[in-house]
Amino acid sequence: MPKVKTNRVKYPEGWELIEPTLSELQAKMREAENDPHDGKRKCEALWPIFKIAHQKSRYIFDLFHRRKEISKELYEFCMDQGYADRNLIAKWKKPGYERLCCLRCMQPRDHNFQTTCVCRVPQHLREEKVIECVHCGCKGCASGD
Repeated sequence: MPKVKTNRVKYPEGWELIEPTLSELQAKMREAENDPHDGKRKCEALWPIFKIAHQKSRYIFDLFHRRKEISKELYEFCMDQGYADRNLIAKWKKPGYERLCCLRCMQPRDHNFQTTCVCRVPQHLREEKVIECVHCGCKGCASGD
């Protein structure tokens, strides 16, 4: 007789500590996805979604790497279930990328002149002091700021 597959997910120990925050961020994400974007540029409609995704990833990263409040098993579970972006967290571990807002800002193929995003330029080197990234709305994520 074949095994019956179920959709049940076994949550690791400690899940009940982070579940309220993640469910709150998930609700914010649903709200941001359903928000009308009348009067906004096409790229501006996605900015709240990028910010909430960054916030979820940063929350899990801080709990595991900085505060050491969750286990490796729970951390891996969150990565596998899509609560955090594995590639973005991998970049945060490297020097110079500690405050990276999104992966798209560091890819040269997505920008003019094949360079990184303007938000990656340190504030003291910018000609314009107030800028916004076109991709994610970041106002500056260079680690030296």
